[in-house]
Amino acid sequence: MIYGYVRISTKEQNERRQITALQEYGVSMQFIYVDRQSGKDFQRKNYCKLIRRLKPGDTVVVKSIDRFGRNYDEILEQWRLITKDKKANIVVIDMPLLSTTQDRDLVGTVIADIVLQLLSYVAQTEREFIRQRQAEGIAAAKAQGVKFGRIPKERPADFNEIKSLWEKGALSARAAGAQLGISHSTFLRWAREENG
Repeated sequence: MIYGYVRISTKEQNERRQITALQEYGVSMQFIYVDRQSGKDFQRKNYCKLIRRLKPGDTVVVKSIDRFGRNYDEILEQWRLITKDKKANIVVIDMPLLSTTQDRDLVGTVIADIVLQLLSYVAQTEREFIRQRQAEGIAAAKAQGVKFGRIPKERPADFNEIKSLWEKGALSARAAGAQLGISHSTFLRWAREENG
């Protein structure tokens, strides 16, 4: 059997390009597994289904090595799992040198292993650069006064009056929150901030 694997990281990405490449290679749509998840590890629902289904002699086709994953050690581990433990083959469309479907001599196998390690390293390094650029972008935005997260809820006009009743023991925090239309934990947080 020939299976295809597609991975996209974000909702903005579209898997169509990868699926088209797999279909052009000869993978039937019903045998293409798609995950919409980060490549940081291999704990992905459809990837795990694919691995469980693999039998000796089957082939897994991916468009490029970074679609497989972005964690150097785990890419190498999964490669070993598929090719050695499951005795299946892997085809990387963008890098035919990595294909395990061809009979190779020792030199060809060594070169493929070196290329795999190099590409796995590059995939992980790119992931680390992406995370670094995100952190730098967030820090720069914060320095310019950009606020992240939810917009804080405004305190109702009668907050101080209800808070005063709560402080006198006339209302519980739960009752105070209910009167203000907020949770009791929000009421307590606001009360602490006011008394700050």
